[in-house]
Amino acid sequence: MESPLFWAAAVVATLITGISKGGFGGLALFAVPIMALFISPIQAAGILLPILIVMDWVSVWSYRKTWNKDLLKVTLPGAIAGIAIGGLLAGYVNEQVVLLCVGLVAILFPVYAVGSSLFKWAPGAGVRGNKPLGAFAGGVAGFTSFIAHAGGPPFQAYALPQGLEKRVYAGSAVMFFFVVNFVKLIPYAALGQFDAVNLKTSAMLIPLAPVGVLLGVWLVKRIDQKIFYRIIYTLIFVTGCKLLYDGFV
Repeated sequence: MESPLFWAAAVVATLITGISKGGFGGLALFAVPIMALFISPIQAAGILLPILIVMDWVSVWSYRKTWNKDLLKVTLPGAIAGIAIGGLLAGYVNEQVVLLCVGLVAILFPVYAVGSSLFKWAPGAGVRGNKPLGAFAGGVAGFTSFIAHAGGPPFQAYALPQGLEKRVYAGSAVMFFFVVNFVKLIPYAALGQFDAVNLKTSAMLIPLAPVGVLLGVWLVKRIDQKIFYRIIYTLIFVTGCKLLYDGFV
């Protein structure tokens, strides 16, 4: 952790996480793998969680008027249950299996979206307004977020087909993960993730948190909605490929 290369990786990871928190969901999944080039993935996740909490506060303020409460009412109860299950099974879950499952979801969803466009399938067929599926997606997102900060793809797989305006979608994602990350503090603390070394590293990186978030918010405001969703789909697909690779290696 004293290597300049570690700190360069940590700065990049913090900034791209902030941009993701600002509305470009998907980028944040690269943060732990980047830092894991120099430290263990578990330690990387422990360092990033306090930074995520700070970013969440900045994001919540930025999107405080643009979010969909009905989406959160469907997904959050499942997410909290997923976090609880993750906490109970933390010592027994194979991280590679989680990465493979999340990666598969992340790849299949953009493929489905492209297929819907090419073959004129009903957009979001079977997903839009499906509350049981929303609760399940929230549960998977909570579980995978606890294990590897990888809750984005399961949440996006349900939220994107709802057809929300881009800022409402971004704001809903911000509010969802604000609650998820706050709840994760309890089991993470119980598992000893917040030792002096990790907290000191987090504190040194926290000043970069609002920079990344505000940059993400700025980009969302200035990108056309169709282009915005294409970028999100692409990020999800690329992220899925990375997660599958990490799961197999």
